[in-house]
Amino acid sequence: MASSKNLIRFWEWGKKIICVGRNYAEHAKELKNAVPTEPVLFLKSPSAYVKEGFPVLMPYYSSDLHHEVELGVVIGKRGKNIDQTRAMEYVEGYALCLDMTARDTQDQCKKKGLPWTLAKAFDTSCPISDFIPKDKIQDPHNLTLWLKVNGILRQEGKTSSMIFPIPFLISYISKIITLEEGDIILTGTPEGVASVREHDEMEAGIDNIISMKFKVQKPAL
Repeated sequence: MASSKNLIRFWEWGKKIICVGRNYAEHAKELKNAVPTEPVLFLKSPSAYVKEGFPVLMPYYSSDLHHEVELGVVIGKRGKNIDQTRAMEYVEGYALCLDMTARDTQDQCKKKGLPWTLAKAFDTSCPISDFIPKDKIQDPHNLTLWLKVNGILRQEGKTSSMIFPIPFLISYISKIITLEEGDIILTGTPEGVASVREHDEMEAGIDNIISMKFKVQKPAL
């Protein structure tokens, strides 16, 4: 297992961002999606990471950018076909993440039967907090996630509402994609997702653990 010290800057060298869609029933319902019976997976590119102090850039082809606050699970060692009973042994820690989504683009992709890459994997689509060591979170399934836009609460939900818990997700994903040190799994978002506009300030947090702020900007083309 890698040391937490070595993973503090994992976003600079982590290979994969594996995201779980529709892992909260109320979020699936608010977007008029069926509640899944197995995890919905997609990927973000490493250049999706953006740290506090830098802006979230709106993709030039979208006019409906949405926020989605999520708990990220940071993997500490390589694993394949991981059993659920041992899954938490592969967790080094956590991070607070936003899954920024070009919703209008995602809707177009769905209608055309295309992948979600343009909607989900663009640069700065994964704002991320500092690394949270595993021992700082006693129970990752008993956390309150929240997000405000310009000081107004938009999202608030508990990780206990996840459809698929973390050990199941780690096991499921590892049977398809080998998990490696520094990889992160975004575990889904609670209800309340909505649009942000240029100059908006997003503030997100995990109660009693961590918070972060990001400004939204249009890119210089």
